[in-house]
Amino acid sequence: MSRALATSSPTQRHPLPAGLDPARLPAHVAVIMDGNGRWASQRGLPRVMGHREGVEALKRTLRLCSDWGVGALTAYAFSTENWNRPGEEVRFLMALFERVLEREIVALEREQVRIRFLGDLEALPRGLQQLIADATARTAANTGIHFNVCTNYGGRAELVRVARRLAERVARGELDPAAIDEGCFAAELHTAGQHDPDLLIRTSGEQRISNFLLWQLAYAELHITDVLWPDFDGAALLQALLDYQNRQRRFGRVEPAA
Repeated sequence: MSRALATSSPTQRHPLPAGLDPARLPAHVAVIMDGNGRWASQRGLPRVMGHREGVEALKRTLRLCSDWGVGALTAYAFSTENWNRPGEEVRFLMALFERVLEREIVALEREQVRIRFLGDLEALPRGLQQLIADATARTAANTGIHFNVCTNYGGRAELVRVARRLAERVARGELDPAAIDEGCFAAELHTAGQHDPDLLIRTSGEQRISNFLLWQLAYAELHITDVLWPDFDGAALLQALLDYQNRQRRFGRVEPAA
């Protein structure tokens, strides 16, 4: 998030495209941003250049979601499995997170974006942890789009964390095991208090959820696109939203016969 968000003003908005029904937009969009490395390789560039361009794609997506009336955007920025990548690439990503936050915090405040970071943040570099804490605090009262950045996040780790917390409460006598239901469980998730994603977008044609929001995606509509993440633009987002609006969301119900 540097060029576009930082140079836009609150009055410079992207109008809702024709064909989109504003009453049927997803309240919450989640994105698995795949294809940065392939994008760079296709151009004979180092993988890190793909990550830089991926940041620009995330900026575009955040701005468009905000302008078009999507209430929340959750991005899978760094998974628990990403530590297995080459050390040089991991160090670059950590430094990139820091640079982006330093550059963009003023713009995020101006745009009324509320940013949160979901995951095991204690494993991150100390300087990045401080920047995350500062950005979270500075934007906590903002009234615009909710922007969740999943950083050192894993869906299974999140579920284990919830189970452990509930078990600890039971052991202390604070919670009756019979009282544990879906609401109780969801209240311990990183996304507690937020609407579950209505739409999951995955780029680069991969057809898996990769340990992302395993609980929260239970009823999300899935949109898979062959577009590599750095090339994800307004047209690609529009196609995903139109695809979403063409779905019938029954949540297990049967539609009455006409």
